[in-house]
Amino acid sequence: MNPIIWIMGPTSSGKTTLATGLLKKIRGAQIKSITFDGDEVRDFFGKDIGFEPADRLRVVSTIVHLSNKAREAGLVVIVSALTANQDARDYILEQLNEYLIVYVDCSIKACAKRDPKGLYALAENGAIDSLIGFNNDYLPPVNPDIVIQTESETKEESINCLIEYLKKCHPVIERNI
Repeated sequence: MNPIIWIMGPTSSGKTTLATGLLKKIRGAQIKSITFDGDEVRDFFGKDIGFEPADRLRVVSTIVHLSNKAREAGLVVIVSALTANQDARDYILEQLNEYLIVYVDCSIKACAKRDPKGLYALAENGAIDSLIGFNNDYLPPVNPDIVIQTESETKEESINCLIEYLKKCHPVIERNI
């Protein structure tokens, strides 16, 4: 059965970039796949959802539901989501079917330097007070399956590192890429 690849890490660490690059490689090998991005799901809910722990869990639970359905339909699922709170991490571990946890390791200083949405600048100016990693610590997950170092690797190196790991542990990837 196909895996659910859950990519987590701080804001601006490279989760979406990694997921998009991985999706392109997997689809290039004619493997049916899909991505779910935490920001896209959050945007779907619009102003009905905030950044409190319960709101963050709602986003994660939605992604978990969609991921399980897509996996059942035969797709490789790639998720890119902050997943900072332990309750959300516990939820995915309890509710996902066959998953792989990818932790994107990148210092908050490097994330703030990238900051494509300007969130760290807003947090620094006091305009937002809920930026995980700036206003609260982003704690790495316990025992991720693989750690990707986006601060010290190029985008291509990070994607290839993940592909090589997937080849070792998932037959559908090994046979086709």
